Amino acid sequence: MRRPRSGAVAVLLLVALLPACSGDPGSPASTAAAADALRMASYDFAENQVLVEVYAEAARRAGVPVAVAHGIGTREIVWPAVEQGLADAVVDYTGTALAFARPDAPAEQSTPEQARAELERTLGGRGITALGAADAEDQNGFAVTRAFADEHHVGALSDLAPLAGSLRFGGPSECPDRPFCLRGLEEVYGLHFGQVLSMPSRVATADALRADQIDVGLLETTDPRLTVSDLVLLTDDRELQPHENVVPLVRTDALERWGDRLRTAFDDVSARLTTEDLAQLNRTVEVQGLSAADAAAGWWDAT
Repeated sequence: MRRPRSGAVAVLLLVALLPACSGDPGSPASTAAAADALRMASYDFAENQVLVEVYAEAARRAGVPVAVAHGIGTREIVWPAVEQGLADAVVDYTGTALAFARPDAPAEQSTPEQARAELERTLGGRGITALGAADAEDQNGFAVTRAFADEHHVGALSDLAPLAGSLRFGGPSECPDRPFCLRGLEEVYGLHFGQVLSMPSRVATADALRADQIDVGLLETTDPRLTVSDLVLLTDDRELQPHENVVPLVRTDALERWGDRLRTAFDDVSARLTTEDLAQLNRTVEVQGLSAADAAAGWWDAT
């Protein structure tokens, strides 16, 4: 995927961030509010938007004003915005973030702490700080229907090898180029699917699996549809996926501006957030229909 030009990113972030501030979005006061706030951007999927709201609320409770821009896009869009100073923070996942920031990074990090430390070293020279990572983790997962698994006697990704040429794979548009998605399945498992279809969302992926429009689909390991449907994850038996702990990435100048208030607030969230919390947050949004902000507020009320 091509990276958008700086001007396009600037317009996108400005339009998205201004309405998040109080007052008329076009007024000078609103523009000043956006400039004075910690500007947080989320990726274009529901879980990341909830996570941004959870960390944003921590910042607000610490006295840091926050403007949130949701669904800005993939890393190809959001990371240049952060690097160019158009946004101040994003919530990411250690393994994928490291691979994106440094494609030649060691493929395996033996512990989540080592993965986060390597990410911090990688981003430090770019003016971005990787703060403490949470225990909460969400990896790429690859799902089939239970009926498919039973019919073909598959339980692990390696079991797909003799079948792949006749199978239909569904995933996000960036999946073919990602080392932990289709490219990794090809290189690590030798899976060359007969057909690859681009899915606009995880909901669409799950629906396509159930409708027999695809045979294998990407669904993250905390996807709520895995607990309320007949979809099952295949075991990553060759350990393609890295540690994917939730980690806030913040521009260093924003940390310097807000001091210990911001760092402590974000570290406090990371110290408490668990994988079960993350799965429950996803259920409240994607099954119960709450907004990302309401789901985050519910998490704070319960902690």
